[in-house]
Amino acid sequence: MKKGANLYCFPSECCFPSEWSVERVFQTAKEAGFDGVELDLTENGIVTLDTSDKELARIAELAASFQLELPSVSTALFWRYRFTDPDMAVRRRALDICKRLIEVASALRVDTVLVVPGVVDEHTPYDAAYERAQSALAELSDYAAAHSVVIAVENVWNRFLLSPLEMKRFVEEIHHPALQVYFDVGNVLAFGFPEQWIRILGGLIRRVHVKDFRQDVGNVHGFTSLLHGDVDWTVVMKALRDVGYDSYLTAEIPPNPRFPSESLAEMSRALDVIRRGGGIPC
Repeated sequence: MKKGANLYCFPSECCFPSEWSVERVFQTAKEAGFDGVELDLTENGIVTLDTSDKELARIAELAASFQLELPSVSTALFWRYRFTDPDMAVRRRALDICKRLIEVASALRVDTVLVVPGVVDEHTPYDAAYERAQSALAELSDYAAAHSVVIAVENVWNRFLLSPLEMKRFVEEIHHPALQVYFDVGNVLAFGFPEQWIRILGGLIRRVHVKDFRQDVGNVHGFTSLLHGDVDWTVVMKALRDVGYDSYLTAEIPPNPRFPSESLAEMSRALDVIRRGGGIPC
């Protein structure tokens, strides 16, 4: 398995014009020992909704010059523009953003995009969220396939798709090869067991996010650095190996703002420990 770092692992300034250029991001990731960087689509950042294909091609070539892969593209925009929103105009905006995300990935020569499927809240009943999210992703899957991209639905703290059985059913009911799962290990620990999710989802898992979680905290403040929480990484890695997963383990952890390069190096070393603990050669 390869080691990846999401753009979230770098100083927040890298999302805006600053000394943390894309060149510096790639150089720091390479020096820390990562195999790839997961870029993030934002409204103002390295990759935006308006980034030209020419610039995206330059970024892809730059990554290659550092001998880095771009395994996937994520975005936080689906928290604001939701496929499940009661407002049809917002749902349509979410569809447009996802189409642009797919186009960006294709231009970057990336084969996977991370998608948050929606949110259940006081204005969005669970059954309505399920129907709206499935309808949107069914429509988008054909668009993704036409661009040789897979949409990977992530398990997040959205009060939606709360069990591996439901996540599996949700994806399989759409029944499209361009729709799979982006499994986040740390997101599960507050209410389940990641190894159980892995075994149930099996071959539907397209990519994996890694971060740790402290159960004694039990809320959003419980997320922590790798090897500093309660994830049983040996069990998790065995489950990943048993279901045949052999792609990226991508860290999604904010850096120490004073020592960002050292934070990246620490994440990389922790991933080496995790991979060895799972019986998989580095």
